Amino acid sequence: MVLTGVFGDEEDFVTAPGKWSIRQTVAHLADAELVGAHRLRQVIAEDNPTLIAYSQDAWTKNLDYARRKPKQSLETFRRIRAENYELLKEVPPTAWDRTGNHTENGPMTLRRLLESYAEHAESHARQLQEIRETYKLAKGKK
Repeated sequence: MVLTGVFGDEEDFVTAPGKWSIRQTVAHLADAELVGAHRLRQVIAEDNPTLIAYSQDAWTKNLDYARRKPKQSLETFRRIRAENYELLKEVPPTAWDRTGNHTENGPMTLRRLLESYAEHAESHARQLQEIRETYKLAKGKK
């Protein structure tokens, strides 16, 4: 697991000014999964719903990602992802082609939404690994 053994100043280490820390990245993942859960449900339940974009920078600042607890954020992410899995494993085949209209990305099918959330988590997992590697180099650890 990418976050095994993360604690103390490693949680708040940033690789460069303006970049997110591990703490902020995991909080972002938890909130993005929450938004994703809502969007997936909208597309399944409603006819062509509007999927409203949000400002991740505003959320990072105004929802105080710098103080969120990484373990709680990770648990939130895992719990919501598990709920999404339980929901999606039973949807009928026709549901995968249902669409919502994203305010920035335009029409998106349920399938494409799910792919984008999977890619999002994978991308941030790689980012977290890079932060950890940079932290170890900066602290002279192997």
